[in-house]
Amino acid sequence: MSENKTNINWYPGHMAKTKRQIIEDLKLIDVVVEILDARIPVSSRNPDIEELTKNKAKLLILNKYDLADENENKKWISKFKKEGIEAVLVNSNNGEGINNAIKKVEEIYQKSQEKYANKGRIGKAIRVMVLGIPNVGKSSFINRITKKNSAVVGNKPGVTRQKQWVRIGQNIELLDTPGVLWPKFENEEIALNLAYTGTIKDDILQTIEVGFSLLTVLANNYLDNLIERYKLNKEETLELLQNENLPENERILEILHVIGKKRGALISGGNIDEEKTAKIILDDFRSGKIGRITLERVEK
Repeated sequence: MSENKTNINWYPGHMAKTKRQIIEDLKLIDVVVEILDARIPVSSRNPDIEELTKNKAKLLILNKYDLADENENKKWISKFKKEGIEAVLVNSNNGEGINNAIKKVEEIYQKSQEKYANKGRIGKAIRVMVLGIPNVGKSSFINRITKKNSAVVGNKPGVTRQKQWVRIGQNIELLDTPGVLWPKFENEEIALNLAYTGTIKDDILQTIEVGFSLLTVLANNYLDNLIERYKLNKEETLELLQNENLPENERILEILHVIGKKRGALISGGNIDEEKTAKIILDDFRSGKIGRITLERVEK
C-alpha cells in the first residue's frame, strides 16, 4: 500500500454557465437555502455559494443528520447560531426536519421583510432558491419539500421568463433550478471527505486509497464502531494500533486485512482483496452501517 497525495482541482467547464444563471436568478430570491452534508459541514460548503449569496438571507440545512454523530450535530447547530447563521437538521429521506425548515424560512424572511416594504413585496410569496453541491441530498430535499402541499405555479411573465416556480404551502415559492455549483477544491482533506461521502465518484480516485484513508480516520476517531461492525477483537486491535514499531499505514493495513478476511474478500492464494475490502468499508460508512459518524468536528 503506497501513501499517495490526493491533489485535485476539478471544476467542470459547463458549471461556468450554471454559475452565471444562478447569479441572474438570485436577483429574484428572498431566501437562499443551502444544503450541507451533516457529516462534513465544512467540506460540503462550497465557497462559491458562500460568496455569491453573502448578501442574501440564508438558511443552512444539515442534511443526512441521521448518519452523523448526534452530539456533533448539536455542536454544529450551536456553532452556526453563534456566527449568526440559521441552521436546521434534516433527513430528506424520511422528511424529518422538513417542517422545521419551512418554518425557519418564514422566520428568516420575516426578519428581513422591512427591506421589501418600499418595494411592494409585503404580502407576496417568499421566493426561495435551494443550492448545494452534488450528493448532499439537494434533489431529495426539493422532492420532499415540494410534495408537502405544493403546486406548480408556472412562469411569471415579464419577471421570471422561462423559470419554473413551485408553491409550497400558502406563502413560499421555490425556484426549480436544475443547475448546481460543483466544488472546486485544492485541499487534500476536503477532497478526501468528498470522496468518502461519494461526491467525488469512485472512478475518479482509487477506491483502495480512499477506503484506506477512511479506515485511518475511523480507527482514530470511531474505533468502537469499527470493532462492533466487523466483530474485531478489541484487545488485539488496540495492541496493533499502539504498536509503535510499525508505521501507522502498516497498522491500518493490518486492520484492513482483518476486515477483508472476516468479510470473505479473498483472491487466489488466500490473499486479501484490498480493493473489495475498501469498497465494503466505504459502502458501510455511506449507508450508516458503521454507525453515526461525523468526519468534521467543531473542535477542529
